[in-house]
Amino acid sequence: MAHNSTRARLQQLTNQVSSSAMASPFSVDVVPQAPEDPLFGLMAAYREDTSDKKVDLGIGAYRDNNAKPWILPVVKKADEIIHKDPEVNHEYLPIAGLAQFTSASQKLIVSGDSPAIKEGRITSLQTVSGTGAVHLGALFLAKFYQKVYPKTALYMSNPTWANHHQIFSNVGLSLQSYPYWHPQTRALDFDGMKASLESAPDHSIILLHACAHNPTGVDPTPEQWSSIATIMKRKSHFPFFDCAYQGFASGDLAKDNFAIRHFIEQGFELLIAQSYAKNFGLYGERAGCFHFVAAPSSDAGERTKRVGSQLAILQRSEISNPPAYGARIASLVLNDKALFSEWEANLRTMSGRIIDMRKALRGKLEDLKTPGKWNHITDQIGMFSFTGLTEGQVAKLRADGHIYMTKNGRISMAGLNTKNVEYVATQIDKVVRDTE
Repeated sequence: MAHNSTRARLQQLTNQVSSSAMASPFSVDVVPQAPEDPLFGLMAAYREDTSDKKVDLGIGAYRDNNAKPWILPVVKKADEIIHKDPEVNHEYLPIAGLAQFTSASQKLIVSGDSPAIKEGRITSLQTVSGTGAVHLGALFLAKFYQKVYPKTALYMSNPTWANHHQIFSNVGLSLQSYPYWHPQTRALDFDGMKASLESAPDHSIILLHACAHNPTGVDPTPEQWSSIATIMKRKSHFPFFDCAYQGFASGDLAKDNFAIRHFIEQGFELLIAQSYAKNFGLYGERAGCFHFVAAPSSDAGERTKRVGSQLAILQRSEISNPPAYGARIASLVLNDKALFSEWEANLRTMSGRIIDMRKALRGKLEDLKTPGKWNHITDQIGMFSFTGLTEGQVAKLRADGHIYMTKNGRISMAGLNTKNVEYVATQIDKVVRDTE
């Protein structure tokens, strides 16, 4: 009897402990269900669509004229060279990454003859593509820039790449926006942008797209970049460039990094996030680079070293060591004269097809006499075009035409080809007329 009583008591205590252990602090009030990422949700809906007419204009990756992923020929060559190299292994890279890759990345993004390189004013770390570079910069600013300017906000264009909001807000930076897209002209709201930069508190952080602005495809002209730099210098604003499309935008590497070179020439201290996803087609290999460029001064070299040491600590705590394979491919191409020339030709192939599709879509819409003006399609540059279509028109295109794009009307020009561009133009014409 006593034995049964003891066993019952033990069971009661066990139940109490189990009940207590099962209580979670992560209730729905604390951890609500997050909304699905809209772009990945769009991709999933496209995959589930069984229509033989469906068109994916949401994908942010290059596709050839057969709507297939394209492995750059130069990447194939580099891949073969790496596989045949008996010295290649799978050891850790240094915290800062593959040195041949980061040094070549510096020369590509700021130009090889830049005084910033010659004077040792750049420190660079290999990152997990451009996203990782933006995140590393965000961490650095949150930890160190806000020590000096604690109430400083980061200003980003309206609109901007959706992930920018998440990256910077997750490290605790206060976010503001500056006008960028002008809905009526479907071009750059340059006056609005300048006014916003003028009114922003001194020492604000300004996030800038170096080329092929995502999502609008609208870039400032060199003259406009010069005006932007003048305002930012007068206001002591801090530039952070996100460069995901160098060479992919225009087919000209030097043309696409004009803004960065100009700001460095003007003596700015700045950050650069550099991606190799688009211009090498290394989407899944996550090859990227982050650069800190010190302003010219007697202590610039020493400051650069200190910054580099702190960036290494941030990198160590986040990813420890960056992935090697994509960086090896890019490094091999960037450091070999013949392969580099072939890469430039591959870039012209990709950018040239995008430009051809812009001309084709605009031409067919104008042939159909689709209401409105469509010159913005060819005025814009890079992978994306902000069509000006409304959210309702986008929904109708998806429901009736099985054409998938983000709800703000952004389309990936890479999703167009000679086999579907006429169908897409016809469907756009129809939905525009139906919703006038």
